[in-house]
Amino acid sequence: MDGTEGNAGQPGPADRSHRSSVSSVGARAADVLVYLADDTMVPLAVENLPSLTAHELHQAVREVLQLPDVALDAFALWLVSPLLEVQLKPKHQPYKLGRQWQELLLRFTDAPDDDVAMDEPSLQFRRNVFFPKRRELQIHDKEVLRLLYEEAKGNVLAARYPCDVEDCEALGALVCRVQLGPYQPGQPTACALREKLDSFLPAHLCKRGHGLFAALRGRGTKAGTGEQGLLNAYRRVKEVAGSESEHEASLSPHYRAYLLKCHELPFYGSAFFHGEIDKPAQGFLHRGGQKPVSVAISLEGVHVIDSREKHVLLGLRFQELSWDHTSPEEEESVLWLEFDGDNEGTPVNKLLKIYSKQAELMSSLIEYCIELSQATEPATPQESAASPASAAGSSPPPTQHPQLRRQGSVVCSRIQHLSTIDYVEEG
Repeated sequence: MDGTEGNAGQPGPADRSHRSSVSSVGARAADVLVYLADDTMVPLAVENLPSLTAHELHQAVREVLQLPDVALDAFALWLVSPLLEVQLKPKHQPYKLGRQWQELLLRFTDAPDDDVAMDEPSLQFRRNVFFPKRRELQIHDKEVLRLLYEEAKGNVLAARYPCDVEDCEALGALVCRVQLGPYQPGQPTACALREKLDSFLPAHLCKRGHGLFAALRGRGTKAGTGEQGLLNAYRRVKEVAGSESEHEASLSPHYRAYLLKCHELPFYGSAFFHGEIDKPAQGFLHRGGQKPVSVAISLEGVHVIDSREKHVLLGLRFQELSWDHTSPEEEESVLWLEFDGDNEGTPVNKLLKIYSKQAELMSSLIEYCIELSQATEPATPQESAASPASAAGSSPPPTQHPQLRRQGSVVCSRIQHLSTIDYVEEG
């Protein structure tokens, strides 16, 4: 798998680079590059690469990084490209899946043939979708906290995790603290922060426009956004008593503070599916067009996010929805989400129709997340042999949940292109 650097077509980790993970291939030995969330890489010299499992490579990465046992559950290996993201189960063989990559793209994406032919994945060490936030709170190892912080920061800066202005400034201030040290009056100045503002804030908050149209477009921003608001938040970052003398040792509380702030986001740690929804028609002669969205699925529920406006259109906990999927053999591949809402004060039943070649995978992911969230001690894929992919080919009836409630305004959607999956069957 020898890839080249390039720009990704979707936001998120694949956006930063398109990278090779195998630099040489032989019958016995190969150099494998595993990428971390901060874009650094862990080179591994391994034997019998084609037969190695994700669990074995995961163990090798942990040994090189000297990570504690909790890293076994906190992180997973992913195959990532601009077109597709796959969280591997322990039994998966990364080399084998890499060789089958084009088949996976044809099966699970609508990417053009030319893009499929050129696409190639990299192997990444990232947060496990099934690792509960409550367990993350118990972590004290600095390197584990740093890796989780780096991944969360990347998702915030890429606007995968949409935040309001105040939250963006608070999170950006913690990044300033990590990168620049404790705040010192007059250092840095707002002007100095402006030069690398995109290292601290999402790109849509860094844009500078002028004139009437810029003002009209800037609905998601407000006065104080940018370097001055960030500087004010940086000034408010609290220091741990006696920690200033050892800069590196003092970073763990700030990693933890960043993660705690991200824990307030209900879609933190989600798997993301990118697509488009149909806009409502604006008039008799005007078609609504389409709006790009992300569908985020985690242990806490399902969220539909407006990719352009950077806000949540719909948020549902699992007990607030019913779901089903139809397969291409039946008709179109569709994920159905049913939930309660209201129309001018009148309770109504709402149905969200998501067209996707990954509808079956999303349905299985929802089912598995519900099983884990209902368990007394949720198991991770490393701890459980259960596989949502085993439901492939079946279309179970919707699971009914009482007291459905609507948490946002949404229209029926059509997923046009998806970039994230979590389960792949071998063979």
